[in-house]
This record gives sequence, structure tokens and C-alpha cells, in this order.
Amino acid sequence: MVKFFATNSQFQYSWDNVSQAVWRKYPNPFASHVLSSDVIERSVDPATGVMSTTRLFLKKGNLPQWGLALLHVPEAYIIEQSTVDPNTRTMTIVTRNLSHKKLMLVEERQVLRPHPDTPNWTEVRTEARIVSNTGWTPIRSRVEGFGLTKFKDNTIR
Repeated sequence: MVKFFATNSQFQYSWDNVSQAVWRKYPNPFASHVLSSDVIERSVDPATGVMSTTRLFLKKGNLPQWGLALLHVPEAYIIEQSTVDPNTRTMTIVTRNLSHKKLMLVEERQVLRPHPDTPNWTEVRTEARIVSNTGWTPIRSRVEGFGLTKFKDNTIR
């Protein structure tokens, strides 16, 4: 069974500032769980001005004991694909794990736009899909529930 999560957030900062902050998110000294960050590809469509970027992260997670027993490796590769449309002032970011996908796949989609009522603020729509593809039915629900709880907790921070 797939778990879904969605939320809307507003930031009292301009779209320009918030979209620039996305690029500066990693690496930084306050995100010690991110071991590496690499730009794999970046291009700009000359006809539309839309910039597309693919980044790869290596992150270390805090797993519960049962998770460590199943994975034996707390690190995971994460891929982030983003587009920035300067004409519509929309940034779309899709992130998903490449490692441990059979145990738990987490796919997050964020869309950043200027707030419709307060243009100098930014509106962010976040959606996530968490699914365990393990064939072991008794643990599938527990894994997805853990993933959903962690995602919600990280969103609040």
C-alpha cells in the first residue's frame, strides 16, 4: 500500500531568494547527513529559457535498528531533477532515492511559485509518495509508516 503526503507552505521571502536557496541547500555545515553533492547535468532550453538540472546526493540516514538489520548500510544515493522556468517563475523539483528502492522508495515533488496574493512571498506545494516493494507483507506497512512519519517530521523542521 502506498502512503501519500501533501502540504502547502508559504515563505515570507521572494521567489528569487527561495529558488536561489534551493541551490545552496547542500552542501552546508548544518547538513552533516549530506556526504556529497554533485551536479550531473545542467542545460538551458534556448527557445524557452527553462533550465533543467540533475543533481546526485549521497546522504547518511538515522535508521531504526530494524532498518539497519535489513539494509546494513545507512547511506543512500538520492537523485534530484529540477526545472526553473523564469517566464512563469516556477521551480519544480523531483527527488527520489536510488538506493534501497525495494525496501522503501520515497519520491518528493515540490513546486515553488510566487504567492498569488502576496507576490513578494513564495508558495511551495510539497507532495510525497512512499512505497515499500518488499515481498514481506508484515513489514511493508511498517516500513511505509516509518517513511511517512520521517517525511512529515523533516517537513516540519
